[in-house]
Amino acid sequence: MRQAAAALATLALAACAALPVAGAQQATQVQAPAAPAADSRVVFPASVQQGALVIGKVPAGSTVRYGERTLRVTPYGSVAFGVGREQSAPVEVEVLSADGRSQRVSIAVTPRDWPIEQINGVPPKTVNPPPEIAERIRREQALVTAARDRDDERADFAQAFVWPVQGRISGRFGNQRVYNGQPGSAHSGMDIAAASGTPVLAPAAGVVSFAAPDLYLTGGTLLLDHGHGVSSNFLHLSRIDVKVGDRIAQGQVLGAVGATGRATGPHLHWGMNWFDVRIDPLLVLERGDTARAATQPSIRP
Repeated sequence: MRQAAAALATLALAACAALPVAGAQQATQVQAPAAPAADSRVVFPASVQQGALVIGKVPAGSTVRYGERTLRVTPYGSVAFGVGREQSAPVEVEVLSADGRSQRVSIAVTPRDWPIEQINGVPPKTVNPPPEIAERIRREQALVTAARDRDDERADFAQAFVWPVQGRISGRFGNQRVYNGQPGSAHSGMDIAAASGTPVLAPAAGVVSFAAPDLYLTGGTLLLDHGHGVSSNFLHLSRIDVKVGDRIAQGQVLGAVGATGRATGPHLHWGMNWFDVRIDPLLVLERGDTARAATQPSIRP
């Protein structure tokens, strides 16, 4: 009898030991779900500089949101947007692929230094225009703004851009301008010094969206639309050889360098835009140089 009782006690203890502890069981049941794996088809740079044109890749047929805008997506899955001069916080892109997968991409923005440029000798009326001239400037700028707001499906922006004219960089994007000692706005493009009459070539293909021979501040002014909201503007031209609506090939002559409008000497002002966001053309050229270098065969001694 004593042996039987001992055996029963041993079985009871073993059964109790086998029972799960309530807290441990709950902990194994309440586990955070695994984060979905990032879609390897979504490719954006990890970081960009202020003033960059960002080009990314997503699955064809995706919906892509950046800020308040839904971006166009090419049939091959390319998207583009601009990061402004004043942007300092990371930017986010939201991608919803056609198969229902959603991904949010964060891109760091690298700040830049913006030196001050002193521009002396410009006509005083272009620095402090009288009321009637100020009204003319507003009308002209409204026309240019409307041309920059075009958005169509062409993807000429995806080309490797080339220099529109060869010369010394005499003014850089983003630098703070001071005209005749009076603070002005930040420089919205890149100035390239060249002789008057030097041909200006299309840095990439596009469609002419605006052309005017004599705007008050910018003189001979031409806008070339590269698609998806990306455009180039060429200012201070001495002549314009194309008209609105013309389809332009990369390298085609657009006009000639001049010193029209608010200018102290002959040069080309080349600006780039993503809608109303100003882009640094030099960064776009550097991206093109990198793309060309990647496609060149290696040379071995």
